[in-house]
Amino acid sequence: MKKNQPFFKKIIMMLLCACFILAHASITSFAEEKTYIIGTDTTFAPFEYQDVNGNYVGIDIDLIKAVAKHSGFSIELRPMGFSAAVQALEAGQIDGVIASMTITSQRQQTFDFSDSYYESGIGVAVSSNSSIQSLEDLSGKNVAVKIGTQSADYAESVKDKYHFTITTYEDSANMYQAVVSQNSAAAFEDYAVMAYSISNQNLPLTLLNINANSAPIGFAVLKGKNPELINMFNSSLQAFRSDGTYQNILNTYLGEASQQNQERTDFIGLIQTNFGTLMGGLWNTLWITFIAIVLALIIGILFGLMKTSHHAIPRLIATFYIDLMRGVPLIVLAFFIYFGIPQATGFRMEAALAGIMTLSLNAAAYIAEIVRGGIAAVDKGQTEASVSLGLTYATTMRTVILPQAIRIMVPSFINQFVITLKDTSILSVIGLVELTQTGKLIIARNLQSSQMWLIIGILYLIVITILTKLSAHLEKQIKQ
Repeated sequence: MKKNQPFFKKIIMMLLCACFILAHASITSFAEEKTYIIGTDTTFAPFEYQDVNGNYVGIDIDLIKAVAKHSGFSIELRPMGFSAAVQALEAGQIDGVIASMTITSQRQQTFDFSDSYYESGIGVAVSSNSSIQSLEDLSGKNVAVKIGTQSADYAESVKDKYHFTITTYEDSANMYQAVVSQNSAAAFEDYAVMAYSISNQNLPLTLLNINANSAPIGFAVLKGKNPELINMFNSSLQAFRSDGTYQNILNTYLGEASQQNQERTDFIGLIQTNFGTLMGGLWNTLWITFIAIVLALIIGILFGLMKTSHHAIPRLIATFYIDLMRGVPLIVLAFFIYFGIPQATGFRMEAALAGIMTLSLNAAAYIAEIVRGGIAAVDKGQTEASVSLGLTYATTMRTVILPQAIRIMVPSFINQFVITLKDTSILSVIGLVELTQTGKLIIARNLQSSQMWLIIGILYLIVITILTKLSAHLEKQIKQ
């Protein structure tokens, strides 16, 4: 035994050395591959938008990518919309936000900002055939603003002085469309963004000679978190101003050569140009719906059986769950799961996971009622006959009641699948790039709202029609 001790000692030493080397390699790899999750807006050209190839580009995007390359870290972009990105940063879901975020004293109480990398005033646009020439002419009219922006704050601060009302929109494209369709008399927006959109998309809008409330914009992190990100951003920005990188980025989107390549904006052209992007969004919608409905079936059947139990406690638990899920709006549930839970627990959650949880928990409540209704639809005499034959309640449900109830439930299950598929559109509010969010991203680039929403609607209609036909076929097969 003693003869073997040197051998064992050598083995142990080799293992310890190997562990040390692996640990050192892992630490080095981690340091070299540090990845920060950066939230951004989706519809704010020329600062951030999606090009025809599905790539996210713009002043903000190019700048943060250049900073990452210069400082030696990686980034994972999360295009979510401005309001959602700010909420995600507060909840700890992301590490930073670059979305032309105006630096204000109020925001500095919650966020730490980089040095300003751009400064732009607030612009006001009206319809080209409008007689409005100044803010005084907006008296008694409605104006459009984008939620959570400095331009929205400015409009709010002067609305009583100029006697106008405000309608808030989630993105710039819908805000512009409100003015074009004359639902609003004017739109308040960052001047550079508005000028870029009018120039590149030939919008029938005119900018008033009002460049109000000029303010700096910067990159933001949660106060006290990731200070190294701010330091790296500031250091890189200073270097970029010196070597011309910063000016080159600005010239790409704001210079004389910044005019976008004009894409086709007719109905067929929009489909051809964006076909791959649309199919990607549709695929995300389908697989998320499928996983969510499978989980919902498992949860829903369980609670449905509990609802029909002879025992009071399972019935009360099932009733509470069903009433809770049916009583809470889906969008509120999505916000709670994606923003609320991470903020309370510190656990980061992918948008897809939050979306699946939202859909499955919501759909399960309705499936539970489908199960309860299906069981109740079976003649009670069959239960009584089974009991008289000596069968237990569980055996009766498994062999007699459920086989008949399932035939009744199948069409309702398919219908719930259709409803859940349509409900995925709500998940765009947490940045999930399903079909509806894909449409928003495309509209942000080309501002063709009416035609793009028609295309999105047709895609939903095709998928839902196929599912409806499948439901009818399954129902027919079951009856046979």
